[in-house]
Amino acid sequence: MKNIRIIITSFSFILLTSCALKPITSEYTFIKTNIENVELNDLGNGNVLIYNGANILHKMDNTARLNIWLDQKPLGQIRPSEYVIINLKKGKHHFKVLHIDVVNMRSEHEIEIDNKTKIIKIKPTITSNKLEMTNELPKNFDKFKYAEKR
Repeated sequence: MKNIRIIITSFSFILLTSCALKPITSEYTFIKTNIENVELNDLGNGNVLIYNGANILHKMDNTARLNIWLDQKPLGQIRPSEYVIINLKKGKHHFKVLHIDVVNMRSEHEIEIDNKTKIIKIKPTITSNKLEMTNELPKNFDKFKYAEKR
């Protein structure tokens, strides 16, 4: 009986800690901002807010952290309910996104940036990652925080 408890405890520990994604260091310059001052009208013309829109299921099991590469350079790790603002030139940009669930979930996305591009939502899914241009601030944006360089 004691051996079974040890095995179950060890397995649970491994399962819970195996989903931790190590952060990558960003090579991009984040635009400093104050969370109370982020307005939709201040975005666009190259200033793009990118946020992690993970749902509660990914937050609960610690699989919501996203490592993001933009145009072959690391953008960094964005945790759930975090965002960054960066300046992107007009044109096509290539995003590579990774999150860890039971296995590594990688996806690649092409997106066209223009003067009207303001907000990009990236979130983990059960089988991959999803990236969409929303141009709308997320619900409960007052609870989001600015991602720090790690």
